[in-house]
Amino acid sequence: MFDPHEVRRDFPILERKIKGRRLVYFDNAATTQKPRQVIEAIVEFYSKHNANVHRGLHTLSQEASEMYEKAHETLAKFINAYSWDEVVFCNNTTDAMNLLAYTWGLQNLGEGDEVVTTIMDHHSTMLPWRKIAALKKAVVKYIDVTAEGYLDYGSLDQVITRRTKVVVFTMASNVLGTINNVKEIVRRAREVGAIVVGDAAQFTPHLPTNVRELGLDFLAFSGHKMLGPTGSGVLWGRRDLLDELGTFKVGGDTIKDVTLDDVVWLELPWRFEAGTPNIEAGIGLAAAAEYLMRLGMENVREHEKTLVDYFLKRLSEEFPDEVTVYGPRRAEDKTGVVSFNVKGLHHHTVGSALDFFGIAVRTGLHCAHPLHYRLKITYLDPPPEKIPSSPDERLKTFGSVRASFYIYNTREEIDYFIDVMKKIIELKEALQKNPVEAVCTGG
Repeated sequence: MFDPHEVRRDFPILERKIKGRRLVYFDNAATTQKPRQVIEAIVEFYSKHNANVHRGLHTLSQEASEMYEKAHETLAKFINAYSWDEVVFCNNTTDAMNLLAYTWGLQNLGEGDEVVTTIMDHHSTMLPWRKIAALKKAVVKYIDVTAEGYLDYGSLDQVITRRTKVVVFTMASNVLGTINNVKEIVRRAREVGAIVVGDAAQFTPHLPTNVRELGLDFLAFSGHKMLGPTGSGVLWGRRDLLDELGTFKVGGDTIKDVTLDDVVWLELPWRFEAGTPNIEAGIGLAAAAEYLMRLGMENVREHEKTLVDYFLKRLSEEFPDEVTVYGPRRAEDKTGVVSFNVKGLHHHTVGSALDFFGIAVRTGLHCAHPLHYRLKITYLDPPPEKIPSSPDERLKTFGSVRASFYIYNTREEIDYFIDVMKKIIELKEALQKNPVEAVCTGG
C-alpha cells in the first residue's frame, strides 16, 4: 500500500485554500486532479518537442510522433491489450461511445433489432446508442436496478434475447459506485451472439483492468478521471471487430491515398484519429497511466475500499436518521463513490455549504437522470409518490450529493467532512430559509 500523505505532495492544487480553508477534493468521479508528473510531461512536450505528428521528416515531428505512438503502447500495457494498435485515442468516453454507435451501430443494427443498456448508465453511454437505434428503427431495452443499487441479474435472460445485437453498460456506476458483474453480462450476451461494450469511465481508474480476461468486445474510458488531461480517452476493441468498422470522423491522418474516385484508409488505430490529435493530452495520459502503474492498481483499489468503509461507518454512526445513503453499503461492492442526501436539505444547498468549508463535492443528477428517478433519489422524506411529469419540477426535486475519493484522499479529510456535516445539520432550519446567510453566520 502507498501512503496517501506522500502521494499528496505530487499534486500542487491540493495546497490551495478555498475561502481560507485547505481544499478537500471529493469530486474525483467528475475529474481527478493532476500530479506534477503529468503536468511536467505536457510542459516538456510543448517546451522541447512541439510539432505535428505523422506529417514531417524533421526532428521535432519525428520526436512528437514517437512520443505519441509510445503513449498508445503505455495505455495498451495499462489495460493489458494484445497490441498497441487496438488502442484508439479519443477525447473521452462520450467520444468513444459516439464513434462506436456511428460505426458499428449504423453498420449492424436493423429494424426490430435490440440494443440493451441499463437504467444506471451515464447519459454518455445511453444516448449515442438510443440515437442510432432511433435512426435504424431498433428497440432499446434496459436492465433494471434493485432497490439496493445492484443490477437485476435475474432478468438478464428476459431482457437479452435472440434479437439483441449489442449490450452496452457501465462497469461501475458513477452515482452509486456499484461495480457490475461484467462476466455475467458477457456470458448472457455470448449466448445470443450479441457484442458487449463496456463503459469503463468509473472502472479503469479504480480497479485493475485486463481486457484479455474481461471478455468484452469494446471498452471505453476517459483520461481526466485517472489523473490525465481533459480531452483524452481510449476506445479499446478486439482487433477483428475494429478492422470491420467503417470510419466515423474522416480527414487528415486517416488516409493512405485519396483520388477523386477512391479513398484508401490507414491501418489501425490512425484511421479513427482524424485530424491533428490532442498530442499533449495523449502524452499526458500516458504519464498518468505510468504513475498509476507505479502505485499499483491493486493498491489503488485497496486504498479506496479503506476510505469508503470508513466514510460509510462514520456516516451511519453520526447521522443514522439525518442522512440517506444510496447504493451498496459494502466497500467491496463499490468504487470510491458515495451518494447521499441530508433529509430536508436540497442537495445544492448541502454542496454550497460544504464548499464554504473548502470541501468540493458534486451535486445534482450526475448525468444519470433515469437512475435518480427509478430509485426516487431525493432529499424529500418520504420521496414523492408520483414522479413529476415536468422536467423543471423533476430537477427541483431529484438529485443527490456525491462524494468520491481517489489516491490522495485521507481519513483525516473524512473526519473533517463529518465535522462540517454536523454543523450543516445543526443549521438545517436556517439553511432551509436562507442558505447563504446561514452558512456565513454559522461557519
